[in-house]
Amino acid sequence: MRTREGGRIVDEAEVIARVRAGEPEAYAELVRAHTGIALRAAAALGAGADAEDVVQQAFVKAYCALGRFRDGSAFKPWLLSIVANESRNTVRTAARQRTLAGREAAFVEAESLIPESADPAVVTLQSERRAALLAALEQLGEEHRLVVTYRYLLEMDESETAQALGWPRGTVKSRLNRALRKLSRLLPDFRPREGREGGEERA
Repeated sequence: MRTREGGRIVDEAEVIARVRAGEPEAYAELVRAHTGIALRAAAALGAGADAEDVVQQAFVKAYCALGRFRDGSAFKPWLLSIVANESRNTVRTAARQRTLAGREAAFVEAESLIPESADPAVVTLQSERRAALLAALEQLGEEHRLVVTYRYLLEMDESETAQALGWPRGTVKSRLNRALRKLSRLLPDFRPREGREGGEERA
């Protein structure tokens, strides 16, 4: 499995093999390749200001569990399943729900910077739509919120989403369909982009 790190391609299987063979410094390549999406996942799942700590801990746990990583699998959804668990633990330990405003701010901060040349009106509209989507997601149950977050906010394909959540693909489809029906009632203008179903991995 390959993923893109900056302008070059990282061969995940090759890097993992190097780590297992006694080259722990090679793990930094996986960290660089996946930090961005891991931060977005933690923020979207409610880690808020603790997102960086959650991601750091998730990378440590993933490193310690590399011996159990199944050869031929994609690293990203496996990592994000660990990020999701760490995010839930953080929220429970803090004994408080993150406010919607805090979650939105954290998610925006974790996203790639918007080019300065971008049309301000378009940027504002996109921000408003994202805020409306996050507000609607708060009204869904955890399973529906998770599947929409992975498929559309994190732009993962169906197979990656199934692996990250530990669900069969059929379960991902059915829960996603139910979640989208609920969102369409909450947000009549909501039109999700089609997720990826193959092709090159993106960090």
